[in-house]
Amino acid sequence: MSNIPAVGQPAPDFSTPDQNDNPVSLNDFNGQWLVIYFYPKDDTPGCTTEAKDFTELQSEFSQLGAKIVGVSPDSGKAHCKFIDKHSLNITLLSDPEHQLIEAYGAWRLKKFMGKEYMGVARSTFLISPDKKIAYVWANVKAKGHAQAVLNKLQELTAN
Repeated sequence: MSNIPAVGQPAPDFSTPDQNDNPVSLNDFNGQWLVIYFYPKDDTPGCTTEAKDFTELQSEFSQLGAKIVGVSPDSGKAHCKFIDKHSLNITLLSDPEHQLIEAYGAWRLKKFMGKEYMGVARSTFLISPDKKIAYVWANVKAKGHAQAVLNKLQELTAN
């Protein structure tokens, strides 16, 4: 857990392909808020809930000057299927080597049915326009999470 970037630290830089194989980097979001969320796998129940909720609230995030980016180890092709199937309008980054996932401390030991394994821990980072970590959700429950992130962004942009 110690490798999770803390609030106030510079956001780890990245350059990772999106669902259409276009490179996306932290510098693409200069001067904007960025919600970067890490999730285990396309088209699984929790991940679908989270992606659809972020899609539903996307215009509200946009009004506050924020972009939303989801990251998983899935391929760009899998992301495209996921986007088409659920009419998602958010960018999904493909990180099969876990470089970006590990940079944000989201590759962690998980337990399922008594077995331990390494995997993506559902987590979200709110990055300020000056590329600093503004807020961290380290262990996310998918239901209601997008609204919680929006509420935090509204709170941080209110002053």
